[in-house]
Amino acid sequence: MTVQDSCQEFLVYLSTVRGMTDNTITAYSEDYKKLAEFLGADTEIDKVSLQDLRFCVGSLSAQKFSVASINRFIASLRSLFAYSQKFGRLQVNPALQLKSLKMPKHLPTFMTGTEVDALCEQPQKNELLWASRDKAIFEALYSSGCRVAELVSLKIGDFSAGAKSAVVKGKGQKDRIVYFEEDARKALADYLPERKALLARLKLPGQKALFVNEKGGALTTRGLRWILSRYSGTEGTKHPVSPHAFRHTFATAMLSGGADVRVVQEMLGHSSISTTQRYTHVTTQQLIDTYKRAHPHGDK
Repeated sequence: MTVQDSCQEFLVYLSTVRGMTDNTITAYSEDYKKLAEFLGADTEIDKVSLQDLRFCVGSLSAQKFSVASINRFIASLRSLFAYSQKFGRLQVNPALQLKSLKMPKHLPTFMTGTEVDALCEQPQKNELLWASRDKAIFEALYSSGCRVAELVSLKIGDFSAGAKSAVVKGKGQKDRIVYFEEDARKALADYLPERKALLARLKLPGQKALFVNEKGGALTTRGLRWILSRYSGTEGTKHPVSPHAFRHTFATAMLSGGADVRVVQEMLGHSSISTTQRYTHVTTQQLIDTYKRAHPHGDK
């Protein structure tokens, strides 16, 4: 079986059997396009060697891809070749000896309380787009710690009574409950009548997506990123952030407030607690910075 055919078969498996999200499938697909480009789409997969795979990794490095992108590519190769070996496409798995690159240690980017409050106020302050919807988006992201894809996938029927919580489908198609505090619930309550009126005017009563665009279609992750870029860019706070910064800020705030790391892990939908523990590094850094500012010799 060729590299291209193996990749296509594995992508179908990931989508249908494993239930991977569209974003994950797209990421794997992009990695396999690179693999086919480097080795040749018609190359037999059982002829691929460890040296061939190292050549692919080296090529990405030469093209200045980030360490995170290269490691994702390596993980994609491992999954593909493990699948191919399991189903008898090859006898020896060359990807087993492929080592990930050492990741530089970066603290997650998060906003201070003042910064996130200022950003949540921007929709009503500037009225750049759809004020009630955009405020509801920002408050919901901050309150729930949702991933962007999880938020735009929310349906009206996913919410509990009073919109105090909702069920989201996370990575690996795993359901979990996320929660909405008072500010988020109020913002949603202000937005929903406007959403209903828009859908009635456009004759789209069957639309179930919580967040919609001005044409009544379900808001996409790309659309949400664009909305945030308007409010955090030169027209707004002049402090550009990504939607994921809300998730980082949520996690940091919870841990700084004394929440147990395993509880935060559950709220974020992390499969590994080590992922959640990155945010304890943030709070440790905050303690160090505070010490340096407050101690008489701290700035030396």
